[in-house]
Amino acid sequence: MNNKTLKPARYLAVPLAAISIIISGCSGSNETVKNNEVKQETENLFTIKDGEAVITKSTNNNPIFGNDNTGNYIYGGDPSVLTDGDTIYLYTGHDMSSDSEVSRAVYNIPEYLCYSTTNLSDWKEEGTVFTLNTDNVKWAKDSSTAWASQVIKYKDKYYLYFCSWDKTSLGKQSIGVAVSDSPTGRFKDIGRPLVQGILTSPENSAWDDIDPTVWVETDGSGTEHRYLAWGNSKFYICELNEDMISVKDLDGDGKITCGTQTDNADIINNQDGLESFTEAPWIYRRQDENNKYYGDYYLFYAYGWHEHMAYATTNDLLHGSWDFGKVLMLPTATSNTNHMAVFDFKGKTYFVYHNGSLPGGNGYRRSPCITELFFEKDGSIKPIDETAAGLNGTIYKISLKDGGDISHEFFINSASDSDYPYSNIKTGIDTGMSNDNKWVIIPGKAEPGNEAYISIQSENKPGLYLTADETGKVTLAQDADASKETAQQQTFHSVKGLDGEDGISFESVSQPGKYISVKDKILCLSDGSDAVNSTFYISKAEK
Repeated sequence: MNNKTLKPARYLAVPLAAISIIISGCSGSNETVKNNEVKQETENLFTIKDGEAVITKSTNNNPIFGNDNTGNYIYGGDPSVLTDGDTIYLYTGHDMSSDSEVSRAVYNIPEYLCYSTTNLSDWKEEGTVFTLNTDNVKWAKDSSTAWASQVIKYKDKYYLYFCSWDKTSLGKQSIGVAVSDSPTGRFKDIGRPLVQGILTSPENSAWDDIDPTVWVETDGSGTEHRYLAWGNSKFYICELNEDMISVKDLDGDGKITCGTQTDNADIINNQDGLESFTEAPWIYRRQDENNKYYGDYYLFYAYGWHEHMAYATTNDLLHGSWDFGKVLMLPTATSNTNHMAVFDFKGKTYFVYHNGSLPGGNGYRRSPCITELFFEKDGSIKPIDETAAGLNGTIYKISLKDGGDISHEFFINSASDSDYPYSNIKTGIDTGMSNDNKWVIIPGKAEPGNEAYISIQSENKPGLYLTADETGKVTLAQDADASKETAQQQTFHSVKGLDGEDGISFESVSQPGKYISVKDKILCLSDGSDAVNSTFYISKAEK
């Protein structure tokens, strides 16, 4: 979690690799594109009914929750995960920033939400598990800063570690803990901060003490360790007592102090090797087929700004040095921050993160997403891409009859706030790189109940959709305002192909009678008189 108005300048230069080209409608000469033959799977992917094409929509996509197709979006960032038996519990802060607060870079997060699943496909809404207000948390400075948290189960109780502004610590951020008999709460604050912001010094800022992560395991000698780590710009770690609500006095001097080594301190600040550490630490270790931990510890964290996802490893959380691994994920296309959770479930490892891909989303109205995480034989981790389809969705390619796929131009998400939200990204035939031609087709945003209405979202730039503007351009753009007008511009009526019913044509909902067409390899709207270049064929793409 980060407040942009307070954040120190920690920028990592990532230039925008491609600049949008403005093209007004379908003008100029036409060129029929001929490439590889298109694989046609029409009998399985859509049906024709009364002249309309009913396409099989992708379901159970990213984000995991928040869109009930009514326009009432639930945003939630800084995801964390608890595995409890055969159930996965996902927790987020409830992002409720208004447009005015977003414009002022203000987080409004009054509570923590929970969702559960037993199959990583069907998620159950568990509701609010903890409200962080000045009535429930007496030491809290306000009632709108339920920043990042993590829940862990220990001896039949559940502990929610969180952070908030602390009026008892010179107004700095502090780490708190709340306890419950159930993973779905409600949780009750212990009545005091677990780690006060005035305890960790020297500091870079008043918000160094945020984003707690916790890890419990028994070492080879049979000694149990209960680790708590956290930090923004500085990384802190300590051990907890068996009560899980107090810091262990490691050096035995009768008081809790902060330093760089355990022989003279209890809270350790050692981030050598944590390259460009920003915030959002998450501790993880691999397990064998007998659920026994082995190998190094992994620390996943937010790297640089806009926030990338990266990791480092160590063989000893308190005393060891860190070895930087790599940057795993670039900044997302719709959010300046990111925050991960890594967990194992039924023999696989998963990576949860957040972005602003829901309509109206951004870095202050975020949504949790999930993808699988893969290890190399040497224990290193393969890079991770954003994905609109997630674990369960369907990815399509959309092509002309004689070849050539609809794609958007290649670009690297920028590190500059001024470049967001993205709009006017060029689209065309074979315009981008190898993964820029993959799409997720969902119910039409303007009228989800109309089975012939669709919206077409980029698979590798989630939250960005094919968009028809009033000039006749068809570009890739974010739904940044969740307005009716934007929903209409990003919705198309799928009909029997103008060049034959084995294909599909896409009529603009915002401009009826105008169809997505190809002119000079660029997408635009036309009257459809060039039927061949206004008719498309869909096929499933590999993930």
